[in-house]
Amino acid sequence: MVVAVADNGVIGDGQGMPWHLPEDLKRLKAMTMGKPLIMGRKTYSSIGRPLPGRLNIVLSRDQEFAPEGVTVARNFEDALEAARRETARTGAGEIIIFGGAKIYELAWDLVTRMYITEVHVLPTGAVRFPRINPAQWRQTARESHLGDENAPSHDFVTLERIHPSS
Repeated sequence: MVVAVADNGVIGDGQGMPWHLPEDLKRLKAMTMGKPLIMGRKTYSSIGRPLPGRLNIVLSRDQEFAPEGVTVARNFEDALEAARRETARTGAGEIIIFGGAKIYELAWDLVTRMYITEVHVLPTGAVRFPRINPAQWRQTARESHLGDENAPSHDFVTLERIHPSS
């Protein structure tokens, strides 16, 4: 799962992300290249095109939605199956849950790793990321970046799910 989230939990304002982080976009590209991405239609529409070098799987119940260059799934199970086939074919190693909020909710119990960009801003917005229970996740990496005139300060964080012992 990849997500950029503000300090107040906001991940979007209904139109996209309320910040621009060029460094995060470069990291996201490197991290997701060659891996299948599962995203919702609103997330896909905010990007405006398929992301090259990756299988773009877009969930939409709209039967008319069929953009070129993407695999459209009508439910999460079909999206997951398409992503699993792609990882088996390519050896990609992981499936990337790309958002938005509804897709994060659908995938939440299946996710074992989160790549989070913590953006140190407090924007308004109704689209929020679920609270992370620290008893269920362990931080394995953190890289801090100071803000400047082009981007707010932010941290790149990796979390791994803590599996209960048997």
